[in-house]
This record gives sequence, structure tokens and C-alpha cells, in this order.
Amino acid sequence: MAGGDPTSALLKSVSRSFYLSLAVLPAAVRPAIGLAYLLARAADTIADTRLIDRHQRITHLLALRDELDVPEPGRLEAIVDATRSVQSLAVERALLERLPGCLAAYQALLADDRRRVRRVLETIMQGMTEDLTRFPGEDEGGLAALDTRAELDRYTYLVAGCVGEFWTEVHVAHRPRLRHWDLEKMTGLGIRFGKALQMTNVLRDIPRDLRQGRCYLPRHDLALLGLEPKDLLDPKTGPALRPLLVELLNVALDHYEAGWQYTFAIPKRETRMRLACAWPLLIGLRTLDLLALAPNWLDPGVVLKVPRIRVYGMMAQSVATVWSTRALARKARQLRERIPL
Repeated sequence: MAGGDPTSALLKSVSRSFYLSLAVLPAAVRPAIGLAYLLARAADTIADTRLIDRHQRITHLLALRDELDVPEPGRLEAIVDATRSVQSLAVERALLERLPGCLAAYQALLADDRRRVRRVLETIMQGMTEDLTRFPGEDEGGLAALDTRAELDRYTYLVAGCVGEFWTEVHVAHRPRLRHWDLEKMTGLGIRFGKALQMTNVLRDIPRDLRQGRCYLPRHDLALLGLEPKDLLDPKTGPALRPLLVELLNVALDHYEAGWQYTFAIPKRETRMRLACAWPLLIGLRTLDLLALAPNWLDPGVVLKVPRIRVYGMMAQSVATVWSTRALARKARQLRERIPL
């Protein structure tokens, strides 16, 4: 998937951070993981195409899912034609235009890898279609919210936790050193790994999501604080909301602990896999640190993002220490302890 693969440049353009993790992975697992990511990003682009009616977006997502099973003449072309011309970003148009090539590469995967990719994409697209149904508005005027903490947990599984499950299955299938793994235990940790990263996204993107009609903070939890979803559109509500945000930040941190347990269980000789897992955990913890330090998480004018130079610094340092579980654990603990709660 990296190097001479024609999809390598496309992967790099749609996500530089994921591309770095993918590029460092062993060659045997790159095709399945890279294609799963590209197809998931294409589905996400379709789901987010606001200039197309929501019902039509769901129809296109279901058609793409069916195309994974049995290609049908003209179906994929119809999806691309209906969605690419209304994309404002060139990279998203390019991704949709390259969708037929990605599907061809998917069909060329080994049968077992194709089955794994199909399953994770079905789960992710289920999350997308449920999102389109749960949140019918396109702006703050149509604001809707999840009802319970259990619904939030389900959402984080559907769009990210399932990726940890998929990642585990692919690596165990292709890396002999992992054959001794307790697959049930490691799959559970992998799911929580994915949930940690998605909870970080949820907490970071609250102001933007609210203005797109989506409130992932559960209505039940808001009511306990005397708040309604519409109240969160006013940044002045920030202090009243903070107790819930701290609670959810702690939920995320608990998932990060599981993510580190997963990473420490990777054999030291699987250096590439260790790096690919450590990098998003390090970046995610640094992002939670920025969130915890932010005076008001509801301020839409505040962009919380780890500077690229800091990201590259953490990555460079981890290359020298990845073989040492003790050194990695020390770094994880340092990042965790600096987060003020």
C-alpha cells in the first residue's frame, strides 16, 4: 500500500496522520488496512455531502455496501457521478473518482482479508446511516442529541471501536509472532483503543458538531446538570457543562489505558506495529491535555490541535524507545499525569 502502490499518494492526501501509521506497518497488513481506510473515508465523504438529500445519502451508502458483495454494472458509477461534483474539497473529489480503483483492489485481496474489510466497513457504514437518521438537521436549527451514555458508547464502537477489532484480526492473521495472543482479550482491548480515539474526537469537536445539528453529549446527562442541547450553543454555558466534560474525559482516559495495554502486549520484535499503535495514543493524550487546559470547550473560535512539530517530535522520540515497554509506559504516564482534572 505504501511505496509504489498507486493508492499510496491518495492515502497520504486524505490523512497524513493515518498515512504515517500505515506506512510504518509491516507490508503484509498494509493492503487490507489501507483499503479499509480509503473505503471508509469515501463512505464518510458520501455521508457528509450536505448538498444531497439525506435519504439519497443513505441510499448511496447502502449501494456502496452492496457493491462490496456483488458488483453491479453501473451502480458504482452512479454513486460517483451523484456525489463527486458537489464536493468542495479537491481531495474528496479525487477520492470519489478513485473509488472504482479502490473497489478493484478490494476484490483482489485475499478472501479472508476481503471478508474482514467487508465486515468492518459494514459496521462503520451502519454507524453512518444511524447518524444520518438520528441527526436529521444540517445546522443548529435542527439540533438533536443522543439520549444516553450507552448510545454514545455504541456510537464510538460503530465508527471506531470496530476498527480496533479489525486491526487485531488482520495482524493476528498475518504476523506469526501474534499467534499466541488471547484473541478474545486482545480484541476487547483493541475495541477500547478505537473508542479512546473516537471519544477524543467527540470531545474536541463539540462546538463544530453542535453547529451541524449534532450533539453527542447525552441528553440524560445534560438534564442532570439542568441543561438542554440548545443551551450548549452559548459558550457561556461552558462552566456549567464542565463537570460532564470531565466525566467523559475520564471515560476516554480509561479507554486509553486499555489502548496502552494493547500496545504493551505487542511483542518487542514487532517494532512497526508497536509504533503504529503508540503514535495515535501519544497524539490523542496530548489532545486531551489541550482540551483539559482550554478555558471553554464550547467556544467555536478555539481550534484544539497538536502542532505538527510536536507530533513529529513525539514520533521521533518513540522510535528510539518503542522497544522498551518501560520507556513507553513512562511516557504514557507522564502525558496522563499532566492532564488537569
